[in-house]
Amino acid sequence: MIQISILALPAILLIFVFSYIPMAGVFIAFKNINYEQGIFHSPWVGFDNFKFFFTSSDAWLVMRNTLAYNLIFIAVGTFFSVVFAILLNEVISRKLLKVYQTVFFFPYFFSWVIVAYMAYSFIGPYGIITTYFKELGITFDFYTQAWVWPILLTLINIWKGLGYVSIIFYAGILGISQEYFEAAAIDGASKFQIIRNITIPLLMPLITIMTLLSIGKIFYSDFGLFFFVPREIGQLYPVTQVIDTYVYRMLKVSGDIGMSSAVGLFQSSMGFIVVLISNFVVKKINEENKLF
Repeated sequence: MIQISILALPAILLIFVFSYIPMAGVFIAFKNINYEQGIFHSPWVGFDNFKFFFTSSDAWLVMRNTLAYNLIFIAVGTFFSVVFAILLNEVISRKLLKVYQTVFFFPYFFSWVIVAYMAYSFIGPYGIITTYFKELGITFDFYTQAWVWPILLTLINIWKGLGYVSIIFYAGILGISQEYFEAAAIDGASKFQIIRNITIPLLMPLITIMTLLSIGKIFYSDFGLFFFVPREIGQLYPVTQVIDTYVYRMLKVSGDIGMSSAVGLFQSSMGFIVVLISNFVVKKINEENKLF
């Protein structure tokens, strides 16, 4: 028990330092920060910082984009991660399995700056795909066509996170007793029937937990994905501007950390409420799959 506690200590410290200590600054969202007076002596403004966000012309746009992208990422990402985990479980060769795991898990460690340059090398003006299109007589500038970016961002996000999430589901599959699979094989069940009637149902509690954890961050977006990959091009803002990039650009222009903190508090509060509602719904459907 002591050894387990020691192993968990670094993670607990990280959560405490980066998640709990920053909560002490929540009051900034209700202040008009004056740098001469300091944070503690700046005047209180109540909910004015929140009003600024909700009455701005971009509020609906950034919330719509944030929610839409996250819903797509959760649904599509979970689907492909589960499928890939099942495919990994079907690989017989251990060496080949390690190769697949390494190849698909490696992009997870790339920073979004590197991913942005990689994307640019494919879809930039002189990129591989753009050059191929030119050879076919097709002129297409990816960085001026807003409609294509929801597709591109979804593909890039799945490619980068597929290995990490699929490993979690693969571990869940390995935790399923082999007796179920052996009994099904004896009864003459096909691979598809085994997956549909054994693997997926027994993996559903883990899928539910992962989905609920993802829903908790549904009002957050991966800043690097939406800031670096589209390369700060104004024409793409209608489809790439999310809450996180909006807060950053607003802070860079106005320097008002009170307004930025208000938006951050709104994100956290809404995420918490959505998790409670989702968990309540799951609890009503299946008591065993609830998060808490």
